[in-house]
Order: sequence, then structure tokens, then C-alpha cells
Amino acid sequence: MSKTKLLQPDLVLGDTILGLTPEILTHYHIKGLVLDVDETLVPLQQSQVSQELEQWIETIRQIAPIWLVSNNLSEGRIRRIANTLALPYLLGAIKPSRRKLRQAVQAMELPVDGVAMVGDRLFTDVLAGNRLGMFTILVKPITDDTTVAERYHPIHNFEIWLSRILGVSLIVSQHEFTKNDRSLKG
Repeated sequence: MSKTKLLQPDLVLGDTILGLTPEILTHYHIKGLVLDVDETLVPLQQSQVSQELEQWIETIRQIAPIWLVSNNLSEGRIRRIANTLALPYLLGAIKPSRRKLRQAVQAMELPVDGVAMVGDRLFTDVLAGNRLGMFTILVKPITDDTTVAERYHPIHNFEIWLSRILGVSLIVSQHEFTKNDRSLKG
């Protein structure tokens, strides 16, 4: 598999995870989700989830099992987030390693290609998911707007710069569904 293919998300959402709808999951035949935590669900260093995220999780869990898989080693922080959302979790994943992603997928008892890896990072989340054969979704990071006036994140900027050099397309996917698509629930 080429470097470009390994870094190419199957879907570039162009929104935070809150923009990932049941209609999108149904459209792409996604039956389960593995979610990154830091800046995918909550800003870095925070352990309190938003009410919007809690509502989103409640909606999505009706159609797909969800696991949290984080590179973070902070057991207390990741456990608080997972417990608040009533979700199983694995930490210290060392993504782009596939080991803990595979463990989460096996626990769901779903085929790998029916599970999406959702995250905000190309070189960890997308790369790990693609290496395992999962459907990969790149979302915009959730950041703490009260402490960062204008987002400057050198790692994200470097990933985007390098991915463009390698030929990865980060064009946001457009989603327009008919009423028939909206009525399909998995």
C-alpha cells in the first residue's frame, strides 16, 4: 500500500465529530465506531465532555457500538471521559499501531471494514485505521477556544503540509442525502 493511500481518509468530514450523523454512517454502511479522544471528543487536557457530545453519543449508540481508543496514558482522565459517556475504552494505544484498534473491533464482533476509525490526526488515527483496513474519518479537532484565540498547532500543520506533499487529498466530502437515505437505519 502506498504512503498516500495509508494517509488518505475515506471521509474528510470538514466538521467536528458532532457533524457525523446517523445518515452518514448509514450511507457508508458503518456498523461500529472507534473514536480517538484528545481533540476528537474533548480539548486536550480536559476531562469534562460537553452536553452536545453526550447527546451525540446517545444518538449514535442507537445504531452503532462505540469504543474509545486513545494514545493518552492518563488512566484517570480517559476513564472519567469514558465513564461519563458510558463507553468502553483502551488507552496507551500507540497509534499508528493497530493492536488496540483490532482489540476494540474484535470486541464489537464486527468485520473490520464495517467499523470506522474516527479521529483528528492523519499520522495516528487515519494511518492506524487504514493499516487495519477500517473505514477512516478525519474530523476537525475540538479545541478550547477560551485559551486559544487563534488555533496554532504545529503538529497538525506539519501533518497537513506533509500529506499534501505526498498527494493526500483533504477535500471535504459533501453529503446530500435524499429522504430515502435518511429513513435507512442500518
